[in-house]
Amino acid sequence: MYVLVVMALMFLFPLVSIVAQIVLTDHGALSAAAALGIIAKWYVFWAVGVRLSLAGMRQIFQPRYTAQTILGLTGSDSLIVVRELGFANAAIGAAGLGTLFAPSWVPPLAMVGAIFYGLAGINHCFHKNRNRLQNLALVSDLFAALILGVCFFT
Repeated sequence: MYVLVVMALMFLFPLVSIVAQIVLTDHGALSAAAALGIIAKWYVFWAVGVRLSLAGMRQIFQPRYTAQTILGLTGSDSLIVVRELGFANAAIGAAGLGTLFAPSWVPPLAMVGAIFYGLAGINHCFHKNRNRLQNLALVSDLFAALILGVCFFT
């Protein structure tokens, strides 16, 4: 289930939303800047807003899943740290969701998302015994950092 959710939130839903907005909105000739704005809007919403909100809620209410299944940590000592991570993810995610109502938040949330996903992806690189789910997190985090970084810096 984790794999499907990550794939949908990082690739499928943003792509469908981007295509739908372009097809359903009369833009005339779509400039590169306008296209990048649409990509940024939907990628920030789905990858930062929805994914981090859902991850945050799961980490708050089921910290053992992230600790054991995703990170391979055993014991209960890590649960308080995972729950704290959940609070941060939920806060960033809530701001990402807010971009649909406050479009001026898109660039700052693209920057925050690029930094967060970039650092998380780099951190995954240093786990020597990564499992399949950590590899997915590594790839999707670095991909998100790249897309969000392009959205912010161009």
